[in-house]
Amino acid sequence: MVILKRVKDIQEYLDSKRLAGVQIGFVPTMGALHDGHISLVQKCNDDGMLSVCSIFLNPTQFNDKSDLAKYPVSIDGDIELLLRAGCHVLFLPDVEDIYPDGEAQMPTFDFGYLENILEGASRPGHFKGVGQVVARLLSIVQPHNLYLGRKDYQQCLVIRRLIDILGLNETKVIICPTRREPDGLAMSSRNRRLTEPQRTIAGTIYQCLVSMQTKSESGKFALVRKECEELLVAKGFVPEYIALANARDLSLLEDYTSTVPMIALITARIGNIRLIDNMLIGN
Repeated sequence: MVILKRVKDIQEYLDSKRLAGVQIGFVPTMGALHDGHISLVQKCNDDGMLSVCSIFLNPTQFNDKSDLAKYPVSIDGDIELLLRAGCHVLFLPDVEDIYPDGEAQMPTFDFGYLENILEGASRPGHFKGVGQVVARLLSIVQPHNLYLGRKDYQQCLVIRRLIDILGLNETKVIICPTRREPDGLAMSSRNRRLTEPQRTIAGTIYQCLVSMQTKSESGKFALVRKECEELLVAKGFVPEYIALANARDLSLLEDYTSTVPMIALITARIGNIRLIDNMLIGN
C-alpha cells in the first residue's frame, strides 16, 4: 500500500495511473475504521479499481466541537486494516492540505431541503462541511467510482447532489449496504465510545427499524413510530427523530405507501453518544 500525505504527491501518482488506463475507486473516511469501511475498499477492489482510501478528520462538519474532540482516532490500527484489505493507496492529508486558504475560503453548496431536514435539522451546518471536504477530495482524487456506506443515507444523497452541482458526470456513486454487528447494530466509529451496558441495548435501534419494515403493509406509521419511540425511551435512549421518507429523494412521508420506495430512519442518543441508522422498505 502506498501512503501519501501531500496533495501534489497523490495527484502525480494518480495521474500516472490514469495515463496507464487504470480506473480509480475512492473511499473517503474520517478514520477509526471498522468492517463497514473495509467492505467498501473490498468492493472497490472487486470492481477492478485502484482502491484509494482517505483518512481525514474534517473539522468543518462538526457543529459540536466537543464531538470533534471525542471522535476516536486510531491511525496505526486503520493502516493495519487497510493493509489486510488490500487497499492500494492511502491518502493522509492534514488540515492545511485540504484547506490551504483556510476553511472560510472554501466554496459552499446549496443542497436544498436535504440539508435542512433530519440530520441537517439536528446538526446545523453539518452538510455544509460535508460538501466542502468532499468537493475538495474529489478535486484531488478525481475518481471514476466513489464508494459510500448506506448507514449515512442522507449524506449519500447530499454527495450525489454535490456531484451533480459540480458536473462530475464521470464519477459514479456506489452506495453499499450497511454492515452490522450480530445483534443488528450498524457498524460505526462511534460504537467504540459505548460502555458495556450501553452496547448491550444499542441493538434496540435495529429492532425498531425491523418493526417499521415488517409493519409497513398492515400498520399505520404514526402508530409504529409511537411504539418505537416508547421502546427506545424505556431502554434509556433519547430519540431525536423516527422518520419515514421516500428513498429516492428523502422527502418525508406521513404514512406508508406502495407508490414509492421507502426508507425508515432513526437517530437516538444513548448517554452522550449519537447513533444513526436506517432501513430500506419496499422496492
